[in-house]
Amino acid sequence: MRRVCAECKAANRIPARHLSDPGKCGKCRAVLPPNDAPIDVGSETEFDEIVNGARVPVLVDFWASWCGPCRAVAPEVKQAAHNLAGKAIVVKVDTEALADLAQRYQVQSIPNFALFSGGRLVRQRAGAVDHRQLERWVAG
Repeated sequence: MRRVCAECKAANRIPARHLSDPGKCGKCRAVLPPNDAPIDVGSETEFDEIVNGARVPVLVDFWASWCGPCRAVAPEVKQAAHNLAGKAIVVKVDTEALADLAQRYQVQSIPNFALFSGGRLVRQRAGAVDHRQLERWVAG
């Protein structure tokens, strides 16, 4: 994973286990805040690395670009990621690009949200929700 420094724009490599931690830029030493935006997962390997390596809960948004409700809930997912910064990691999985991953978790309707803790699936639900519901779900 990479986090771009707001000060010098350098890309900093961040291990999955530290995505929820503040850090320092390797170039200018400025503070890098915890990840506060949804991470678009590009592969099953990247997904597994985040879910298994994270020290905080991981909220997964299974979605597709053609899905109207998925597009409608995207700002809510983004707001939840911002509000949960340092307490959880939010990732987005495109079910069209990563169909095997969606099949692994038996995603049959989207949007579909899954919560992982310690590398294990804790709960899963389908349907559009707002950011407050997502945040309560992660906390509860």
